[in-house]
Amino acid sequence: MTHGESAAQVSQLTTRMLFLVALLSSAWLLWSGIYKPLLLGLGALSCLLTCYVARRMGYFDSEFFMLHFSVRLLVYLAWLAKEVVRSSLEVSRIVLDPRLPISPTIVDIDATALHPIDRAILGNSITLTPGTLALDVHRGVIKVHSLTLEGADALMSSGMERRVAALRKT
Repeated sequence: MTHGESAAQVSQLTTRMLFLVALLSSAWLLWSGIYKPLLLGLGALSCLLTCYVARRMGYFDSEFFMLHFSVRLLVYLAWLAKEVVRSSLEVSRIVLDPRLPISPTIVDIDATALHPIDRAILGNSITLTPGTLALDVHRGVIKVHSLTLEGADALMSSGMERRVAALRKT
């Protein structure tokens, strides 16, 4: 316990760090698929090092550790998965069309009201959606390239910014 931290803060920090180590370890085990002692040891070391660096960066402070695995996050991820599938089908239709009906468009999404973490989530969500790519985030405006004008319009009317902003509401 460092100077100025209460027992409750240390307990909360320890819980968050253990959760991150468990999450990283699970991902390592699932994605590596190789369970040899050397690789398991290197995986454990990298997970602990990542947790240490995250602690030094202040990741576990209340401002940066806002997204909890809650129902709200799961609902957003389900909605995003649905949008990814819908966009994938639309991009496939466009690519398979002999006329290749594309109309590349760049639009600006005003995200000045969002927290920087929310802007990063929004930009990543846009990039994950086929047919769109977040090109730049500058002064709260996300510049997005869309394969079609209809895709840009759909992105602007989808309410993705509102959904991302709702993730952090307590």
